[in-house]
Amino acid sequence: MHALLPAPSPSVAVPRAGRRYWTRVLPLLAALACLTRVPSFTRPWWNPDEGYLAVQARLLAGGGRLYETVVDRKPPLVPWLYQGAFALTGSESLVSVRVLAVLAQFATAALLASLARRRWGDGPGRTAGVLYLLVSVGLNPEDAQAAGFEVFILPCTAAALWCADRRRWTAAGLAVACAFLAKQTGAAVLLPVLWLCGHGRGPLLRLTAGAALPVLGAALLTDPSGFLFWTVTGSGSYASFSGSWTHVALRAAGNAALLAVACAALLPPLARRPPGRAADLWVWLAASALAVGTGLHFFGHYYLQLLPPLTLLATAALTALPRERTARAVLGTACCCALFLTWGLLAPRASLDHSRRLADAVARATAPDDRVLVWGMHPETYWLAGRSPASRYLTAGLLTNHSGGRSGARVGERYAVPGAWRVFRRETSARPPALIVDDSRGAPYAPAHLPTLRRLLAERYREAAVVDGAVVYVRVRRP
Repeated sequence: MHALLPAPSPSVAVPRAGRRYWTRVLPLLAALACLTRVPSFTRPWWNPDEGYLAVQARLLAGGGRLYETVVDRKPPLVPWLYQGAFALTGSESLVSVRVLAVLAQFATAALLASLARRRWGDGPGRTAGVLYLLVSVGLNPEDAQAAGFEVFILPCTAAALWCADRRRWTAAGLAVACAFLAKQTGAAVLLPVLWLCGHGRGPLLRLTAGAALPVLGAALLTDPSGFLFWTVTGSGSYASFSGSWTHVALRAAGNAALLAVACAALLPPLARRPPGRAADLWVWLAASALAVGTGLHFFGHYYLQLLPPLTLLATAALTALPRERTARAVLGTACCCALFLTWGLLAPRASLDHSRRLADAVARATAPDDRVLVWGMHPETYWLAGRSPASRYLTAGLLTNHSGGRSGARVGERYAVPGAWRVFRRETSARPPALIVDDSRGAPYAPAHLPTLRRLLAERYREAAVVDGAVVYVRVRRP
């Protein structure tokens, strides 16, 4: 199996030459990473994942506990990153998190450049790093420019392959663990790492130890049973299919088409000359494709996991072509990148404007220490309004099994996370929210379909206003 890997390039064996190489390449990659992330700094948030993470980080900074007082079906690494960024710069802006995303993209590009250089030489190394950054924006800006989970998976997955390529098995295991702790699908990188590991008992033991210890540590730092439930055993309903196959297929095809446009100059050479001595990269691409399809949601940001192995495979294919063909491929990819960057700068802001108007209404109607309940799928309203949520469930999804883009099938109280409504009733009884905002706007999870929430509104609240279709309820003070 190890024979499938090409020998390291002689150029990397000379330290002085290596230093000269990286002093030229790293500034180029850093500048390109900053350039491709410019649109991300043009708005306060891009998608609900960022809103969810921002609210989580504020709650954790205020003494909350992950998987107890605030919950999500995700591992803890990215919420901790948000919390750490907010601790340094404050939580009024996501600029610090945007900077972390730039660093993550730069680190991914540098690791891919190092991998490619070791295998194919100086030129391909530089090409791999540049191509990765150019195609990294090749999706809807809401997916490509957000500082979401996948952006922080990518440097971990690239580091795992980088370490495995150098037979550093403990470090490879640590990188696999970090990828999983960013998001569960990051663990897909374990497959190509195992491919490189082969059947040696020593490497496998070191790899296993490196992967297990950080995960065990994260479980102990949070709540072991809660960690297990929210990251593994409690995600069955989310990962199962419910809804329209046509809608799912169209979403999958649409996002794949966007990525194909971004890679339009790379796919033809890859199709004509698929690399034959890169089995681990094909395994990486296949594992990443499996991660994209997990749960059959096919959100655009899921596709980001495909980019590192796809970039390396395209680079390998270009090494067999004349240098002019490589230059044309890079130029074509740069032109596609420019189109996606323009889209990011000019993207409409209807959802953002709605959340701002709703947050302004919530802030005007409540005091800073009031708790509120925003019933919908956009938790950024809490963050924009500067108000704490009345429940550990920041969206209606965990209480109804609703997921963005799915139909109303298997949505309702009975499909909620087990025990969630019991906890919700206890929370809203012990400290009733000063304000409830029904932001469902006709969605399948509207209060009319949920007996518990419908009864709560009827007994304790009255309608006070309508903001952009969202109904605002205020609590009725009992004599």
